[in-house]
Amino acid sequence: MSTQHGDPGHGDSPAAWTAVVVMLIGIAAGTVFFFLDMPVLVWACVGVVVVGALLGWILSKAGYGVNGPKFTPPAHD
Repeated sequence: MSTQHGDPGHGDSPAAWTAVVVMLIGIAAGTVFFFLDMPVLVWACVGVVVVGALLGWILSKAGYGVNGPKFTPPAHD
């Protein structure tokens, strides 16, 4: 069951995907380092998560966000 809302998608853009992938890698690695009791690397992964959020914002401002001029949303059937 699909509902057409007319919006281009909630964050379905290169900027959003890049941010989410980088942050997921940071969270996954941070979890492993937390389990292995390596606090310095846990904090490094916190930095990776912050960098992922900043990267998404920068790419959005560069035009790769949902309403950016460099992004063409995929056609939904």
